Amino acid sequence: MSTLPDEAAVPDEQVAASGPRTPRRRLHPAWIVAAVAFLALVGAAGFRAAPGVLMVPLQQEFGWSTTVLSAAVSINLVLFGLTAPFAAALMERFGIRKVTATALVLIGMGSALTVLVNQSWQILLTWGLLIGLGTGSMALVFAATIANTWFTKSRGLVIGILTAGSAAGQLVFLPFIAVLAQDPGWRQASLLIAAGALAVVPLVLKFLKNSPADVGVLPYGAEPAATPPPAAAPDTGPRANAAVRALQVLRRASKIRTFWALAAGFAICGATTNGLIGTHFIPSAHDHGMPETTAAGLLAVVGIFDIVGTIASGWLTDRFNPRILLAVYYQFRGIGLLVLPLLLSAEVRPSMIVFVVIYGLDWVATVPPTAAICREVFGADGSVVFGWVFAAHQLGAAAAALAAGALRDATGHYTYAWMGAAAMCTIAAIISATIRKHHGAGEAKAETEPAAA
Repeated sequence: MSTLPDEAAVPDEQVAASGPRTPRRRLHPAWIVAAVAFLALVGAAGFRAAPGVLMVPLQQEFGWSTTVLSAAVSINLVLFGLTAPFAAALMERFGIRKVTATALVLIGMGSALTVLVNQSWQILLTWGLLIGLGTGSMALVFAATIANTWFTKSRGLVIGILTAGSAAGQLVFLPFIAVLAQDPGWRQASLLIAAGALAVVPLVLKFLKNSPADVGVLPYGAEPAATPPPAAAPDTGPRANAAVRALQVLRRASKIRTFWALAAGFAICGATTNGLIGTHFIPSAHDHGMPETTAAGLLAVVGIFDIVGTIASGWLTDRFNPRILLAVYYQFRGIGLLVLPLLLSAEVRPSMIVFVVIYGLDWVATVPPTAAICREVFGADGSVVFGWVFAAHQLGAAAAALAAGALRDATGHYTYAWMGAAAMCTIAAIISATIRKHHGAGEAKAETEPAAA
């Protein structure tokens, strides 16, 4: 009690004493930013569920082949990946808020304009170009940028939660898209996707701050002393443009073996998720007599368990070796793909439910450990490097989407696609388990010196 007179006598000390207690009584702004980022990822993920559901109705109306529609998805996936590292650099230069809002508008425009298509090249423009650029700017590198900028502890958990936003987007939109595609039609389903993306824009503009410095706080979990500046603080001085920065980071990272190991593993990850299951599971189930709405419901279950699996993976990444986690995730995925051709039928059997649950838990569980290795090895360049690794993810997805469509047209089934993907997962597991342990970004830098010399 004797401290009360002292505090009255020295007001500055009273302010200093009360200052540290105030943030503990309110929610740290980092969590508000993370919540808005989650909603933005949900809005951007609407199209991720669309191709598999809309492919059959478009074929029935226009007579386009599976290969043509797979090509549109492949263009989307390529741009989805290649845009990511440049988007990370753009976020560093112009701020997270502007890039995110622009990306959501592009997704909304591309989906809304799809209702006007009547030529195959037009679907390449809307599904491929516009939505590809928009979703690429809202790719998983966005989650890594938010986590690295606003958090110094629990980063793995935050990346897991934000990555689950993509799964939540599929969970929210997929059943409605499937129902609308049946009646009244695929055009209404496209408008639903556009509305979902545009609805988040006002929240992004109001609440998605660029860095902790914008609101006068430290990153969540940061100590007041010796805290480095936020990684994604807006640039106020002369600096290389975003494209140059992204390419410079690629040049540095390409001299390190770990980068190529992560890129190879993530390419296989993309091939076995977005490329195959995301694009071709519903058409493949339709080949076996399963109604499209039923197959869409199974993918929605994948989305539910993806949320659980990705958040759990983030928690595990904060506590265990991410290399071992990656190896386990890839091998379990390969086993699931190997048995998938035996499970597809007109009726949903218990074994299929087991498959979708296990595959859902594993869907993007690879993201938190991959982002953690990028941060560990590449330091301040980690977010942009993760963008390039994610580009490999989408290139793998694009190749798989196109190849699986061509195999389906050539053979009449998807069996060879599932078996090939299972073999690739085993390769990814071996690559991940043998990634060298680094003790910090300095070691990675030293590793590049002999190559540079």
